Amino acid sequence: MIEFNLNYWTPLVINFFRYFIMAGIPFLIFYRLYPDFFSKNKIQDRFAKQKDFVREIRHSLQTTLIIVVVGILILKTPLNEWTLVYKNLFDYSLWWVPLSLFLTLILHDAYFYWIHRFMHHPWVYKRVHLVHHKSVNPSPWTSYSFHVYESFLEALIAPIILCLIPLHPLSLILFTTISFGFNVYGHLGYEITPKWFRNSYLFEIMNTSTHHNIHHATSKGNYGLYFRFWDRLMGTEYPDYVKEYDEIQDRRFGHADGQ
Repeated sequence: MIEFNLNYWTPLVINFFRYFIMAGIPFLIFYRLYPDFFSKNKIQDRFAKQKDFVREIRHSLQTTLIIVVVGILILKTPLNEWTLVYKNLFDYSLWWVPLSLFLTLILHDAYFYWIHRFMHHPWVYKRVHLVHHKSVNPSPWTSYSFHVYESFLEALIAPIILCLIPLHPLSLILFTTISFGFNVYGHLGYEITPKWFRNSYLFEIMNTSTHHNIHHATSKGNYGLYFRFWDRLMGTEYPDYVKEYDEIQDRRFGHADGQ
């Protein structure tokens, strides 16, 4: 019974705890304690309602449960033999830890982009992805607010990565933490990038909260997760994204960098 608790219940508790901490703290800061202080950072003028937050949390807890179950099946059952997980940190060079982490983000971004585009097929959107897009004005709670079928597709990235890329548990923990953290930022509803970001190479590569917020507001384009690569390559980036980003930065800093 003790072994069962350690192997099965602990990951569930940890992931639920992570959701409420990593989504809850930004929500508390931006939506409850200091909304006036961050008013210039707000991407959309309107605010979601309490019932929206409740719906988002309910669906996010369901998604968290599915992710944990898929993780347990791939790591705690004989299916683990199919993965490339290694437990001895020195089985590979130490430089492989950050490199493997980088590769997981690249692979996840590609997977997310094409799954996301599939979710916007009219038939699939109406029956599945609409659950996520009920959050027209997203909040941190929106991060995992998916239909059960979409939750399962989102969870599949873990076994795919673990079967393709040798990963130490440290890399896996960093990947899941970065992934969820970026998801929270994308749904934050506020733009928090620093002033210098606009004129850096990072702006040309990375997505922003504004980038994904536009997707929720319009239900069109901006399908990527971490990077702008796929949207720019496939011509699916919202045409006025840079203009809208600059308008928010203009409101924050007095003038829009890059103009």
